Amino acid sequence: VRLGFGSNNVDHCTRLCHASSVAALLEGIGSGAVSNPVADVRHAEVVIVIGANPTVNHPVAASWIKNAVRAGTKLIVIDPRGNDLVRDAHRFLRFTPDTDVALLNALMHVIVTEGLVDQRFIADRTSGYEALAANVRAFSPEAMAPVCGIDAATLREVARLYATSRASMILWGMGIIQHV
Repeated sequence: VRLGFGSNNVDHCTRLCHASSVAALLEGIGSGAVSNPVADVRHAEVVIVIGANPTVNHPVAASWIKNAVRAGTKLIVIDPRGNDLVRDAHRFLRFTPDTDVALLNALMHVIVTEGLVDQRFIADRTSGYEALAANVRAFSPEAMAPVCGIDAATLREVARLYATSRASMILWGMGIIQHV
């Protein structure tokens, strides 16, 4: 567009909207790009969708997700509002708005405290794991259930399902990064 208009005075929403996600991806995985194409949902046993409404915003991605569910993938939708994918979901976690971090910490608590992590992967490809493990110990599902509005048993079930599947994916959108 800048070339066509002959001016650098052109802006777009991606520069603003994705600034926080690019920074988080750079810090978290060392690259400002996502790690997989959406089409990889066909290889996943479990797919979590959080902070996104693919049916409305990314209908092609939603079709990939729905086809994966029809082929046996378990879909978990985590959203305070819900969306059309809830009809296809194995579990729908309608959390209290602005408590997604508490919910995610509760899921990580289960994965860490129950030893559901791949220790070799952690040793070979991560840094700071011990600090993360120490931090999430304070966020048990029982402690976070009244905060996020999801019962502890469901939080434990979802964490175990995600962590023990052969292949899991998390698909997230702007709803997970653009809030207080």
